[in-house]
Amino acid sequence: MSDAPAAAPAVHRVAVIGGGPGGLYAAALLKRLDPAREITVWEKNAPDDTFGFGVVLSDETLGGIEHADPVVYAALRERFVRWDDIDIVHRDTRHTSGGHGFAALGRRALLAVLHERCRDLGVDLRFRTEAPPAADLATAYDLVVAADGVHSATREAHADVFRPAVTSHRCRYIWLAADFAFDAFRFEIAETEHGVMQLHGYPFSADESTVIIEMREEVWRAAGFADAEPGETIDRCAKVFAEALHGRGLRSNNSSWLTFRTVVNDRWSHGNTVLLGDAAHTAHFSIGSGTKLAVEDALALAACLQEQPDVPRALAAYEAERRPVVASTQRAAQASLQWFEELPLYLGQPPRQFAFNLLTRSRRVTHDNLRLRDERFTTAVERDFGCPEGTPPMFTPFTLGGLTLRNRVVVSPMDMYSARDGVPGDFHLVHLGARALGGAGLVMTEMVCVSERGRITPGCAGLYTDEQAEAWARVADFVHEQSPGTAFGVQLGHAGRKGSTKLMWEGIDEPLDEGNWPLVAPSALPYTSRSQVPHALRADELPSLREEFVAAARRAARSGFDLLELHCAHGYLLSGFLSPLTNRRTDAYGGSLEARLRFPLEVFDAVREAWPSGRPMTVRVSATDWAEGGTTADDAVAIARAFAAHGADAIDVSTGQVVSDDAPAYGRSYQTPYADRIRNETGIPVIAVGAISSWDDVNSLLLAGRTDLCALARPHLYDPHWTLHAAAEQNYQGPAAPWPHPYRAGSRRPQTGRTDAPKPRLSL
Repeated sequence: MSDAPAAAPAVHRVAVIGGGPGGLYAAALLKRLDPAREITVWEKNAPDDTFGFGVVLSDETLGGIEHADPVVYAALRERFVRWDDIDIVHRDTRHTSGGHGFAALGRRALLAVLHERCRDLGVDLRFRTEAPPAADLATAYDLVVAADGVHSATREAHADVFRPAVTSHRCRYIWLAADFAFDAFRFEIAETEHGVMQLHGYPFSADESTVIIEMREEVWRAAGFADAEPGETIDRCAKVFAEALHGRGLRSNNSSWLTFRTVVNDRWSHGNTVLLGDAAHTAHFSIGSGTKLAVEDALALAACLQEQPDVPRALAAYEAERRPVVASTQRAAQASLQWFEELPLYLGQPPRQFAFNLLTRSRRVTHDNLRLRDERFTTAVERDFGCPEGTPPMFTPFTLGGLTLRNRVVVSPMDMYSARDGVPGDFHLVHLGARALGGAGLVMTEMVCVSERGRITPGCAGLYTDEQAEAWARVADFVHEQSPGTAFGVQLGHAGRKGSTKLMWEGIDEPLDEGNWPLVAPSALPYTSRSQVPHALRADELPSLREEFVAAARRAARSGFDLLELHCAHGYLLSGFLSPLTNRRTDAYGGSLEARLRFPLEVFDAVREAWPSGRPMTVRVSATDWAEGGTTADDAVAIARAFAAHGADAIDVSTGQVVSDDAPAYGRSYQTPYADRIRNETGIPVIAVGAISSWDDVNSLLLAGRTDLCALARPHLYDPHWTLHAAAEQNYQGPAAPWPHPYRAGSRRPQTGRTDAPKPRLSL
C-alpha cells in the first residue's frame, strides 16, 4: 500500500463570485498551484470600490500568506504599519497596555496587491459585472467559490441547503477615517447626554486611521443620527471625539450606519459550490478583521483541493478544518460584541480595571498572556484589586456574610448518585475530603435532597433523617480537622418533576423501570415525553414542602456546614416555579415573575430564619433557560435582586437544564456573562460557573470584575488537587493554598525526562 498523497482533483475551471480579499486570494492561490487552470472572478463593483478603510491581519495569518505566496507577502509587508500599544480612554483617564503586536494596511492597498497578483498569474478579473447565478456557473465550472459577502446571493439562493442563520445585534456603527495615524489601537468611551458612545480607532498607513463609531440603537436614535444627513453625522461624530481626533475632522467612503449581522451556516458547500469568508460566517469587527478569516479560508480551501482526490472530499475537508476555528472565533467575537453592547454596566469600574476588562472581553486575551505582553500594566491591575505582592488574584480572600474564604475557588456541586437510602457513605467522605485537601476555598456537596420523594435518583443523598445528618457530620468533621481553613457548604434542593429517574450512568433522565415514586411540580408538565407526569401542587400543599427545606436546613446546621445554598436552578422544584416554561399556574404562585418568585422566596425566608445568622446563604439560579419563552437575562437580574433583598449573600449563576429541549451556546466560560451582568448591574456578589477550566480564566474573570468566586466541577473530577496545582504552577506559596502536611513533599511538579539536550553549534 502506497503512502503517496492522493492526486489532486481535476479542477480546470474555477468561478469566483466576489472580488473582495478572500475571493481574490483564493483565485491567486488556485492559479499559482496550477497555472493551467482557467479562473474567472466576477465583481459587481469597480476595482477600487470598497467598504471601510483599514484591514488588520494577525502574525498567524501573515505567516500562512508568506508560506503560500511569498510574492503577495512581500508586497503586503512593504505597505504594513505596525504598532504594539492599546490605549483605553475612560472618564478622562488613559491607560496604555503594550506588547500586543498589530499589522494593518489600507483595504484599497490590499485589493491593489491582490489585483496585481491575479493579473500576473493570468486570472480573468471582471469588474462592474454581475456574476451569473451560482447554479448556472456550477454546470459550466468545476468549482464555484462564493465569496459574495455578508449579503451573499449565493447563500440565499440555496438557503435550503446552506441553512443560514443571520442574527442582528443591538448596536449601530459607522466606518469612517481620519487623516492622521493613531500611535496605538485606541478605544475611547464618551458618556453623552443621549447615552454611551465608543470609538474604535487604529492606523492603517503613515497618515491615516480607521475610526469606527459605535453605540446602542436607542442611543443612536436619541442622538438624532437616524435622521441626520451624512455630512452632519460625520461632523457630530468628530465633535463627540474631538480630543481623540486632536480636533481634526473625519471623512467617509459612502459610509452609512450599520447593524452588525452574525452569519452562521449549517453547511458551507452545495455540490461543487462552496462558501468563503463573510458568505459563510461573520465575526464582529471588535476582535479583528473579517478579512483575516476570509484569507485563512482561501488558504485552507486551496490546500484541501491539493490534498484531496476529488472536489466533494476537498470541500468536506475544507469545512472540517475551518469550522472549529471559525466557531471559536465567533464565540470570542460574540463575547466581545456583547461586552460593548453592555458597556454601560462597566462605566463605574475603576479606570484601570475597566481597561483590563475591555482587554480581556473576548476571553482570548487572558491575565496570563496579558502579563507576558505587559507586566507593568497587569501588576498595577493586581495591586488595585488588592492582591498582596506575589499573590495571584485567585488566592486573595473573600468574605461572604460571616465567613471568610481563603481563596476564590469553589468545588461546584456535582451529583454523585452514590448514597444509600439518602445516607452519604465512605465514597462521599473520600470524594469531598479529597477535594477539601486539594486546596479549594469552598467545597460544596452535591444537591442534597430535602425529602425521599425529592430525590432525583435512588442514589441521591439527603438530609431528611437524623442518620443522614450524622453521616454528613462525619464528612464535615473530616474537612474541618484535616483541611483547616476550608469551608464546607451544602446545597439543598428538591427534584420536582425531574425525580424518580435512573442513576446517571444507567440512563440520564430516564424513568426508573420499577420502584417509581410520585412527583410534584408547580404544573403537571413532564420533563420529557418519557417522564412521569407530576402532580400539580395545590397552594395548601406548599407549606409542608417549605417545612421539609427548613428541617433539612436545621439538620445541616447541626452537621457543621459553614454555608447553605438553596437550589433554584436546573428545572428542579424551586426552579420550576421561576420559569414561565414550567410554571403555568393561575393562582398567586404563577403568572408574573413576582408571582413565580413567591414560593421560592417563602422557602428562602423560612430557611434563612432556621439557618444560623452568622453563616452565609447563597442561591443557585438558571439565568437563562436557553429556550424561547423562558427565563431571560433581564429576568435573572430581577430574580437575583429579589433574593438579595431577602438576605442572600451571593448568587450562584448557572443556566439551563430547565426544559429538555434547551439549546445552550456551549463554549469556554459560556455562562459567565450572566454572572457578570448580575454582579455589575446589581452589585450583588456572584459565583460564576460554566466551563471555567483554567486558573488563568479564574484570574482573568476576577480581575475584570465579572465575578467574585469561580466554581469548577469537571476540573475537580479530573484533578482533586486542582487548586494546589494551580498555586504550584503560578509559583505561589502562601496561606491561601496550604499543602496538607503529609502532602508537602509533592508540592513541586515531579521531574520528567530531559528535553533540553544541547543543540548543534557547528556545521561542517
